[in-house]
Amino acid sequence: MPEGTAIYVVQQGDTVDSIAALYGVNARAIAQDNQIVYPYELAVGQALFIDLGIRQPYRSLRVTGYAYPYIHETVLADTLPYLSELAIFSYGFTIDGALVPPMLPDDWMIALALQYGTAPILTLTPLDEQGRFSNYLIHNVVQNPETVSILIGNLLETMGQKGYQGVDIDFEYILAEDRDAFTDFVRRVAEQMRENGYHTSVALAPKTSADQQGLLYEGKDYRALGEAADHVLLMTYEWGYTYGPPMAVAPLNQVRRVVEYAVTEIPAEKIDLGIPNYGYDWPLPFVRGETKATPIGNIQAVRIAIEQGVAIQFDSLAQSPFFTYRQVEQVREGDYEAVNAYVEHEVWFEDVRSLQEKFDLIREFGLGGCGYWQIMRWFAANWKLLYKNFYIDK
Repeated sequence: MPEGTAIYVVQQGDTVDSIAALYGVNARAIAQDNQIVYPYELAVGQALFIDLGIRQPYRSLRVTGYAYPYIHETVLADTLPYLSELAIFSYGFTIDGALVPPMLPDDWMIALALQYGTAPILTLTPLDEQGRFSNYLIHNVVQNPETVSILIGNLLETMGQKGYQGVDIDFEYILAEDRDAFTDFVRRVAEQMRENGYHTSVALAPKTSADQQGLLYEGKDYRALGEAADHVLLMTYEWGYTYGPPMAVAPLNQVRRVVEYAVTEIPAEKIDLGIPNYGYDWPLPFVRGETKATPIGNIQAVRIAIEQGVAIQFDSLAQSPFFTYRQVEQVREGDYEAVNAYVEHEVWFEDVRSLQEKFDLIREFGLGGCGYWQIMRWFAANWKLLYKNFYIDK
């Protein structure tokens, strides 16, 4: 825990005023830092960020935030002071190497980022018309050197025109047969970017060994990609995901395994730890192939606990907050009409406790940075806590 900061876990009977009196701080500051709104209700088990005024950051940290062009301008403006890089999501490309811009204008985001001294980054993704990662598209581009040259040329032209300062390569579901060709693609992009004064990062699926099986992992060569790129992002989230069973989105025990492997292949200063800025609400019972979790914000998760009158718990292994609740909903069974019935829910999300554990992991392994997927929702306590832990590497 950085000096000048406390994390307080709400007990039965606590109020914002009583907690403020306990620490000798302003109640309004606690409410503002933790986005507590009138009538200032709290959930038992809720973790609060308490700013005690002193700041002695550990060291500089590279901080990247991913955002879509439809982010609210106020949210982006509030977040940019805490970011080294703003990764705008995303540019696609065609099988012929033509660049496909985002559906909404990105110029305003680039201008605002530059105003705050944050580097705007072009995120490159191989998405198909349905918005899914296409390994067919990846294969046909990375295996064709002429197409790669065309794509790099189009990247450089767009970056020069718009004011981008780097490119982030986010390719997922790469076929094992394309592993070396993808590595060569990243190397060629990075070399051309450096020659033109830009830098290159690449997103890595969360591997725990070099020979890990699975479509997410086999196409990513940690050591070679770490050598090719200027820095990498470990996508250490989505253990709990929309169509999976209820669990922490970024359980610390699993995140640690990924970091432990990554530092054996890539210099620690090149590694950014992925951090989720969201949670999920699962209806129960979970049925694979049928159950779909709802993505929620971290502040929204606490509001649900308050509205449902349930206590927030904290899993000691995953180092993540969670809770369960039940509410009346319309349920359809088979061909029968929908009826009202009690439905159980399980919620996992992030709070200042789980985030501090991740910041401590960055310190322990000497990682160079962190990357937030994504910054579309404002979570004030996270940024306040990050600011207490590190200097932002602008």
